Amino acid sequence: MPQTSQTPSVRSEHDLVGDLDVPVDAYYGVHALRAAHNFPITGRPLSTNPALVRALALVKQAAARANRDLGLLDAERAAVIEAAAAEVAAGALHDEFIVDVIQGGAGTSSNMNANEVIANRALELMGHEKGEYRYLHPNDHVNLSQSTNDVYPTAVNVATVFAAQPLLDALARIQEAFRAKATEFRTVVKMGRTQLQDAVPMTLGQEFGTYAVTIGEDRARLAESLRLMHEINLGATAIGTGLNAPVGYAETARAHLADLTGIDLVTSPDLIEATQDVGAFVHLSGVLKRVAIKLSKICNDLRLLSSGPRAGLNEINLPAVQSGSSIMPGKVNPVIPEVVNQVAFQVVGHDLTISMAAESGQLQLNAFEPIIVHSLSESLRHLAAAVDTLTENCITGITANEDLLRRNVEHSIGLVTALNPRLGYAASTSIAMEALHSGRGVAELVLERDLLSADDLAALLRPERLANLSDLPDCSAVSD
Repeated sequence: MPQTSQTPSVRSEHDLVGDLDVPVDAYYGVHALRAAHNFPITGRPLSTNPALVRALALVKQAAARANRDLGLLDAERAAVIEAAAAEVAAGALHDEFIVDVIQGGAGTSSNMNANEVIANRALELMGHEKGEYRYLHPNDHVNLSQSTNDVYPTAVNVATVFAAQPLLDALARIQEAFRAKATEFRTVVKMGRTQLQDAVPMTLGQEFGTYAVTIGEDRARLAESLRLMHEINLGATAIGTGLNAPVGYAETARAHLADLTGIDLVTSPDLIEATQDVGAFVHLSGVLKRVAIKLSKICNDLRLLSSGPRAGLNEINLPAVQSGSSIMPGKVNPVIPEVVNQVAFQVVGHDLTISMAAESGQLQLNAFEPIIVHSLSESLRHLAAAVDTLTENCITGITANEDLLRRNVEHSIGLVTALNPRLGYAASTSIAMEALHSGRGVAELVLERDLLSADDLAALLRPERLANLSDLPDCSAVSD
């Protein structure tokens, strides 16, 4: 009876530890598979960070071009490596990036995962089987003139620039939403508060205008901090001396990578320093913490201003997006500002993680960039999502309780400050004390005492004067 041959389900690959069976259809190889076994940390593989996978592929594509230009890589191998890397950069084979985002080894496992996926796809393009590395090797060809210690940091920088764009866009949208509300509420008079006590009148438009200004400032600081990501150490190889990279490689690879990414990358003037330094990540993380804290403060304001509706301030109404309680019928909670608050707490925690990882580097390399890039990417991604939900599900739908706001101004002791220049300090103090103890309005008492005519009082209490609207900051003038 004839025997039937079965298609093998695995292929055997070898590394310095020994032999290991790899699924025959896998584009990853022995190094990535061992790392996946060694680092079962988050359950989130590299594929969950598509910006980093894309950046790794673009670095490999740029390296292949540079090695071809310098005569280190033959045209056929260079072409298939570049083609395979381009496919990955465009989104293909991301599920083959199986190493956990948090890993030991300073990113070596991430680099090897990229080398193996690109090598095996390139072998297919050459007409060979996956794993036939005698024709094209992950280390000898895909990783030619490179080290993890320049590939991974460079990819992290590029990935961070990619990952930050959605946050910059989200901040632009929320800034515009606050600008629109500032215009809508321009003449809605309310009481300003300091230390939660009545201060002096302002408009709700001024209050929302400050949010637009502060968001604009944060956008500018974020864009500035991302410029630091443009300096790369590609060509540094192991510790910055450029060992095993030919003369001219660093500049050639940089030029190709700049062309592929559209980022005006520059090579660090001191590659040894650049290979061990992660200060740019610390700076960027600090800016993200600033963004998060200021967003959280705005959300605290929104929750306070909308508190009630009967036993709180109830000055504004947030859109009702879902039921607020499983036991209290009709209750609506400020769930959108609350989720933004929680994202802010997480970003602050990530900043501490990044600070500790940066401080813990030793000598010529920081081995902890995987946790740095994971923390940064989470902060960027979660902040962008939080800002967008705040814009779409909260800010654009906010309404003002104008009658209540006006009554609060008319009955506030703080209104006396606006009348003080006409009444004098002594008379104003007397009015304030009587209003406080009697519960009557300042305007009512001024008219009763015949201190001002009704017309004069109305002129003094015009929204434009109360809020000094001529001095309202132009939030549209904030630099984009």
